[in-house]
Amino acid sequence: MSGRADVVCGSPRVDGLTCERGSGVGPAPTRKPAVTTARTWPWTSSLVLAALSTAPSCARLHASAILREWGLADLSETAALVISELATNAVQASGEPASMPYAGLPVIHFRLLADERRVVIEVWDENPHTPVPRQTAPDEEHGRGLMLVEALCQRWGTEAVPGWGGKVVWAEISDT
Repeated sequence: MSGRADVVCGSPRVDGLTCERGSGVGPAPTRKPAVTTARTWPWTSSLVLAALSTAPSCARLHASAILREWGLADLSETAALVISELATNAVQASGEPASMPYAGLPVIHFRLLADERRVVIEVWDENPHTPVPRQTAPDEEHGRGLMLVEALCQRWGTEAVPGWGGKVVWAEISDT
């Protein structure tokens, strides 16, 4: 991978055999997986964010502008909810000591992939532990995020990326 901000490569679930041209907004994760599929996405955009409490709102704002640019504004409200949950989980996962093998502030990688009717949201973090939906008591304030993602998305999942110690959590929404 060239490392240029306008070239995007990523998870084996969504990438084509070659890198895709991105929107030029920020670099994508720099580790290319060993396995790819034939699926290519005509539109991609990525953003690297510090794993701070402000990351989810930055990712939502970025996605809102990009989805309008791509003519997919009707998906932006659902995307914002899904992004909030996935980015919040990634920030929380990044705060664990096992996920910070280097000195410095941990980061999360946020990426959108789209065609004319679907959007895939990816959030990468350095923590290899898979998030698990859980049952919550009615009076609990947290813990419903993945249930919300499951309800709003056509499909979602998480996977380890070969050659990288973290994981990517992804979700697909569509206008159908």
